[in-house]
Amino acid sequence: MLPTLRRSFDNPWDLFREVDRVFRDGVQGAVTSGSYPVDIHETEDAYLIEADLPGVQKEHVEVSVDSGVLSVSAERTATENRGEPRVQERRFERLERSFRLPQSVQGDAIDAKLHEGVLTVRLPKREEVKPRRVEIQ
Repeated sequence: MLPTLRRSFDNPWDLFREVDRVFRDGVQGAVTSGSYPVDIHETEDAYLIEADLPGVQKEHVEVSVDSGVLSVSAERTATENRGEPRVQERRFERLERSFRLPQSVQGDAIDAKLHEGVLTVRLPKREEVKPRRVEIQ
């Protein structure tokens, strides 16, 4: 069962913080497994989500948008068999996060790139919500 959000949000940052809290702490006993830390930044024309995915290959990362929810999943896998492990602290698992997008995001223009273990997802803002300078006549 997925956790649910209990209130509405006027500011998209409040929504991001609440979603992060839900996935970090869980709600009503719901616990997420295989989570990973993210940073969310806002620029004048976009939101940027950066996630550390060390050891994850591009082919094992999936970014999707469905019904206003951005989902990012990645799978960290062992690449070769080196015999029976004596000590194994690294985890090989599926990692997943989801974010409900504010209406200000232009969903069909989202892009993502993975560089040196950091996934960056760019969520451009719709033109009508970008700040603009009004010329005084």
